Amino acid sequence: MKIECPGCHKIYNIPDARLPTGRKIAFPCPKCKARIQIDLRSKKIDNINSSRPAISKTEPPDKNVPSINDIEKPLSGADLKMKILQNLKELPSMPQVVIKAQEIMGDQKAGAKELAAVLETDQAIATYILKIANSAYYGLSGKISSIQHASVMLGYKTLEEIITVAGSSRLLDKILKGYNLSSGDLWHHSLAVAFGSRIIAKKSNPNLEKDSFSAGLIHDIGKLMLNDYIFERKEDFEEFMEYGKKTYDNAEKHIFGFDHAETGYEICKYWHIPSALCAAIRYHHNPFKSQGHDLAYIVYLANIITHITDSIETMSGIDKSLDVMMYMIDERAMEFLNFKQEDIAEIMDEVTESMEKIKEKLE
Repeated sequence: MKIECPGCHKIYNIPDARLPTGRKIAFPCPKCKARIQIDLRSKKIDNINSSRPAISKTEPPDKNVPSINDIEKPLSGADLKMKILQNLKELPSMPQVVIKAQEIMGDQKAGAKELAAVLETDQAIATYILKIANSAYYGLSGKISSIQHASVMLGYKTLEEIITVAGSSRLLDKILKGYNLSSGDLWHHSLAVAFGSRIIAKKSNPNLEKDSFSAGLIHDIGKLMLNDYIFERKEDFEEFMEYGKKTYDNAEKHIFGFDHAETGYEICKYWHIPSALCAAIRYHHNPFKSQGHDLAYIVYLANIITHITDSIETMSGIDKSLDVMMYMIDERAMEFLNFKQEDIAEIMDEVTESMEKIKEKLE
């Protein structure tokens, strides 16, 4: 069969034997990258945005026309994973000023003055820190006038949390067309999961409060690397998710052979993030494979609670304790963390309150 690119009108010769019957296929033109679609359900070529007729497959093949072997196929499995790992260096890392600030806060000899000097070298980070520090969430609205003042009034523990939030916002405040996420969507979801993780940790394992917040904040970092590949195969994802209650991580595993949690794990290792956080990212959709990793269970539950809360906010008159909303949470996670249904409703309220307090200053 001969097909014509709707963009550059280049002709390609594809042997019929290599074409799957009874379905639609699509691939990018190797020359101009325009999307070429073929509808094999009716044995008809669907040249999008082109009014030119399809070329009959009975015409003699032209030896100078590229075959399907010359057409770039979307990668999947080990090949795609290898390509992603090779491209990790293209992903922006946490701003150096944030890393340096965390080192200073870990140095007992350093003080607020040294910390302020580092943070103030990045005007955007410094401004963001002041905005968050003055939010209603920390109860000091309008009282923090400088970075040095913030470190004195808030203390290093709280300030480190704010700095982490400020630094990660640069990474997560992206438009992700593959996941149908607008600018700010991933960021707000991640922040809600961070708050939820810390709240859950405080109730189940207080020693993990700090790590839980950080893990929740970056649990979906893998989506940044998978987004373009998902967008490239958008139709495949939509077709898979069309049947039953499928999720993006199910679709990722089915189409790519791995999901964004696994990709996020590789990113965290590349950034030399502590192994406990790496494991939480890796298993945040399936903590039951983590061999009893507390942090993985915490982030898993916080992520589910955030999704439930988002669902409830789109509906009116729904009681947060209704059993219909609990089907999403695996009972094994509830048992592991020693939580009951009434605890979930309470956590949901606390996460909602935390987000409402800080939302105004994040806009």
